[in-house]
Amino acid sequence: MASKIQVLSVSLNGSGDFRTVQEAVDAVPPNKKQRFLIRIAPGIYNQPVYIPKNKTMITLLGDSPEDTVLTWSNTAASIKHPLASSIIGTGTFGSGTVIVEGEDFIAQGITFENAAPKGSGQAVAIRVTADRSAFYGCRFLGWQDTVYLHYGRVYIRDCYVEGSVDFIFGNATVLLEHCHIHCKADGFITAQQRTDPNDSSGYVFLRCTITGNGSSTPYMYLGRPWGPHARVVFAFTYMDACIKPEGWHNWDKKENEKTAEYHEYKCYGPGSDTSQRVSWARKMSDAISVQFLSPRFVDTASTWLSTAKIEQTPFIPTPLASMLTALANSKGSICCL
Repeated sequence: MASKIQVLSVSLNGSGDFRTVQEAVDAVPPNKKQRFLIRIAPGIYNQPVYIPKNKTMITLLGDSPEDTVLTWSNTAASIKHPLASSIIGTGTFGSGTVIVEGEDFIAQGITFENAAPKGSGQAVAIRVTADRSAFYGCRFLGWQDTVYLHYGRVYIRDCYVEGSVDFIFGNATVLLEHCHIHCKADGFITAQQRTDPNDSSGYVFLRCTITGNGSSTPYMYLGRPWGPHARVVFAFTYMDACIKPEGWHNWDKKENEKTAEYHEYKCYGPGSDTSQRVSWARKMSDAISVQFLSPRFVDTASTWLSTAKIEQTPFIPTPLASMLTALANSKGSICCL
């Protein structure tokens, strides 16, 4: 039988159990094999959030990404955080508005924003260093290095991601499905970091939409290899005219052209014409495509995504003590899925 979900609430006006998301995260007992759902009331939460390794199975639930915003403005060169750099890290690694290191993390209906202005350099909205993370109906806002998918298996569905330079990057194994990728200025959508050809990591963009800023001149690359064996697949994806005809960049290293695995499969739109793509981009057959075009890319054994879901419910502020009493009397009616 599924274990009960414990629910905590956060509200800026004090009507919830906590006023900050970090306070709610801190209240979750360490190393618990039980899901804690942190329901975040509408508001702009100008505060960094750190979820450590020993806080697993946490869900952050907002009403909608337009109404529930987690924002901060750290950059790789300037980090202001209540926690020490020995805990959160330094440089780009420590600059995330939200840092997730606890496994089995879920978020829905939330905006993750790094509000550092254009030209600030690396400024991460969220860093994920955890296995089995899932995001539904979220927004990720920033300029450079918006989403740092550092490690683990990650599923991102029905989300909006914006940026300019390397704004989806790292060495995680990631499926982005039905997502909107918005290219704010010239740069590179991806900087995947795979260093070993036997590593399972890579990015798959499945049935996504790529849009630009309306410029009549193409200005955006699909990606460049942060690691020599970088692997990225765009499949059944609409590509706006912002995509440069050559498509991919070698990061000024000729040797990367021999090892990077860049694929496009049955994409469409004005930026999808592959006739002028770089010669070293890979050709994907129907047979090869099968391994990339389903959730099995991040969940080979179909063991975790089926439980990485939540029911959307409206925010109802509930004092913590009475909420726990209600849960105790629910006789299992509130369960993890």
